[in-house]
Formats: sequence, C-alpha cells, structure tokens
Amino acid sequence: MGKLERCLVGGTFDRFHDGHKALLEMALDVAELVEVWITNDEMSASKSPVLESFEDRREAILVWADERITTHELEDSLGPAPIRKDCDSIICTPETLNNCQKINEMRLRNGLIPLEIIEVPHTLDENGGIISSSRIRAGLIDKEGKVWLNETNRLNTYHFHSGLDSELKKPSGELFPGPEESPEIAMSAAMENIAPGGIVAVGDVSVATLLDMGVIPDIALVDGMTKRTELIEKVELSQFDLLISAVNPAGQITPSLIQSIDAALHSDQTTCIEVDGEEDLAPIIVHLLAPIGTNVVYGQPSKGVVLRITDLAAKEQCRGLLSRFEVRN
Repeated sequence: MGKLERCLVGGTFDRFHDGHKALLEMALDVAELVEVWITNDEMSASKSPVLESFEDRREAILVWADERITTHELEDSLGPAPIRKDCDSIICTPETLNNCQKINEMRLRNGLIPLEIIEVPHTLDENGGIISSSRIRAGLIDKEGKVWLNETNRLNTYHFHSGLDSELKKPSGELFPGPEESPEIAMSAAMENIAPGGIVAVGDVSVATLLDMGVIPDIALVDGMTKRTELIEKVELSQFDLLISAVNPAGQITPSLIQSIDAALHSDQTTCIEVDGEEDLAPIIVHLLAPIGTNVVYGQPSKGVVLRITDLAAKEQCRGLLSRFEVRN
C-alpha cells in the first residue's frame, strides 16, 4: 500500500516534546506531506499563562522537522480540515479522536470524502505517565519524560563540596541591586518582574521584607539566621496558613528538606518551612519540583535580591548541580 498524499496535524505544541515527535513521525511515515497546524496565541491563552509564544512553538518544530513538514497558524478548533479537498488523512491522539470524527461528519455534509484517521497512542514517561505539555508545565517531567527528582533520589542526603563554591556564589537569576540596610528597594524591583506563578521566598530577610511590604509569599523558607548569624528579631510567621518543620544541616540537602518543599508546593495554603539548620541550598530543590513560572527570590549578601523564574533551563541547571553533590545516606 502506497503512502497517503497529505496529512493534517493540529495542536498547541507547547514545549515540543517526545510525544509531539512521535505524533509527527507517524504522520511522516504514512504521508508524503505533513501540514502542522499550530494554535495561535489567542486560542492558546486560556490554556496556561506560561505557554510559549506561537513563534517559539513553531520554531521548535521547524528546527526538528524535515522538508516534508510545513507549519501553519490555527485560528479555530477545527482549522481547514472540514473543507480542504487536497488532504486525505489526519493524525490524532486518543483524546482528540472525537474532534477528528466531527471533522469527517462535516466533510460528508460538504460533499467531501472523509479523511483517513490515524490514531497515535500516547508516549509514556519513565514512570508510565503520559508525556504532555501540561505535565511539563507542572514541573513533573522534562521533554523526554524523565522526572526531575525521582523517588529514590528524594531519599538521598546531598553534601556540598568546595568545588561548587564559586558556582553557587554567583547569582542564579536576575540580580536586583539595593542597599543592604533597605532590602525593600531591591525586593520591590524584583516584584515588578515576577511571572504569573507562585512566589517562593528563601531566607529570613527576604521573607521579612516581603511581609513588611504586605506580600505573603506562597512558600517561605527561614532558618533564623542571616549571614550565618542568628537573628535577634525573628520573622513573624503568624501570617502563614501552615507551618512545616525541616531538618537540614548546613551544607546539605536532606530528605526532610525535599519532603517539606514538595508538601508546600502541593498545598493550596501559604506555607512557611522552618528549617532547623540552613536553607541556603533550598532553591535547587524548589526549581526541580516547582511548576514552570514559579518565582524564586532570595537575598544576595551586600548586593541585593535575586529573582529566578522556574523554567526548563533552571531545572536542567539544578539537576546538573545536584548530580555533582556527594551522596551519603
């Protein structure tokens, strides 16, 4: 049996991942030409505030695709499929099968031959879940379906070593400068640049500054110290809905800290994690476990406030950093 002539594929294609690749590879296997119809920014806006732009989504496909694939802007849920005479097939996943059947009903009413529907099963991640853009945006998996911090690694105790010292002392994000005696100046500038996601504040001074500004972070991590010196005036924690304790000695990342951060990220209440030890390394775990678009703020001694918004690059960097820690159980 020869190949089909022209196959249509529609979707959002946010964070172009292995599931998308499997879909398009099937289309290329069955058809000579493949048209990829990508939902435009107006259509996609309701899905997520952190969705990639249409041009970025299209570019990711074009970088991967061969010359038999063309990309087009999709302005409605059905696209050109109900009226096109020069197409003979359409690709779908199990949840979009009904939409394709609806298209064929419309084609029959329009006097056109129904499209051959090719249903492609979902691509699964390493734990058997579906690789999807929504799960990537939720911070659960990467584009290849690997979890950012698996259950086994969550039970490890990670020990800092001196080879990472210079790298970790550099601001990992955008530094907003400000005088140390007036931290609200730098913090105000950082708050003007936050993404639509939640706010995670790491460090007593950062948390106290936000609270003084009338901003209750979704998650706070405090250890009662600043610059390794015990604070005389403790942060007022009564404004938080939930208080969690974690044990995390200096220079370590413990299962206790990991579990506490994970619990806070899954809570719908404002949460403060009181760390018995030190919370300096907590941003590594926050970025690994947090949804895309989470705002992580912490103080940079004598310089100001650092804001880093969780994205795939931040997650990759933190996974790489954690892999270079010494693991002791």
